[in-house]
Amino acid sequence: MRRIAVLTSGGDAPGMNAAIRAVVRTGVANRLEVFGVKNGYEGLINGIFNPLGTRDVGGILQRGGTILGSARCPEFKTEVGQLKALRQLNSNGMEGLVVIGGNGSQTGNYALHRLGFPVAGIASTIDNDLIGSDTTIGVDTALNIALEAIDRLKTTASSHQRAFLIEVMGRNCGYLALMAGIAGGAEYVVLPEVETDPEKIAETLSSAYERGKSHAIIVVAEGAKYNATALDAYFTEHRERLGFDLRVTIIGHVQRGGVPSAVDRIMGSRLGAAAVEQLVKGNYGVLVGEVKGDIAVTPLEEVIDHPKPLDQAYLALAKTLD
Repeated sequence: MRRIAVLTSGGDAPGMNAAIRAVVRTGVANRLEVFGVKNGYEGLINGIFNPLGTRDVGGILQRGGTILGSARCPEFKTEVGQLKALRQLNSNGMEGLVVIGGNGSQTGNYALHRLGFPVAGIASTIDNDLIGSDTTIGVDTALNIALEAIDRLKTTASSHQRAFLIEVMGRNCGYLALMAGIAGGAEYVVLPEVETDPEKIAETLSSAYERGKSHAIIVVAEGAKYNATALDAYFTEHRERLGFDLRVTIIGHVQRGGVPSAVDRIMGSRLGAAAVEQLVKGNYGVLVGEVKGDIAVTPLEEVIDHPKPLDQAYLALAKTLD
């Protein structure tokens, strides 16, 4: 193998740049030419390959987002789009591809693998919904941003004796909400994976006030059936009967931005280097992640469309500590 490409796809995650840097420098250390693909699979279809050397990735370790850019590409979901991308890879002399991203990105990666192209994936998504990695690049930073928001809102909630509903990202996975709820001392956590009854939430809030609490915090995952908007509407409709309002804060894309934490920089560096090593060894069609502190390699076919279940121990802990 002499020439490889690297792209980032899907939602950006803090630590992606650390992974890009590691891919480039590990590639160069293995005497490979490394090329960056601009704007994900869209750039792949259009053949936008830029050579990257060790100095090109200097100073990016601490930057959020991705220097390669990311874009949605509906065309790549089609067989025609995938064949276009494959032709671009072959015509530009690429012999391997590293894809940094989450479930959708790795689904595209697997499509290229099935077409016979050597690929490796890096687990990178703040949703933490990929099996094959205990946590993924970006999760630690996003969780700490959510926690900071919860701590700040708890201060004003106590001052005004109010209940605050805080919605965090995570798509259809409740990991961020669950961990933020535990670390932030939430009275209730609403998750996509667990059936939620708004009346039960109201009972929990009433019980908290009866115990003398001066505030109440509810953390909601954006993918839950009763997300922030739905719960706000329910409590507004039944305000007279329930007896209190909710103040809603949707953190949104703030969780993706900012400086990546040390954890995400180190994880990005480890997984980036490991992905190149897999290609060099000829181990293709795999996702590189981290399990119990060690590098783990999982076939892409086992990763895609198999959502990672929440740890039941953490669910039990959240219930005990509410």
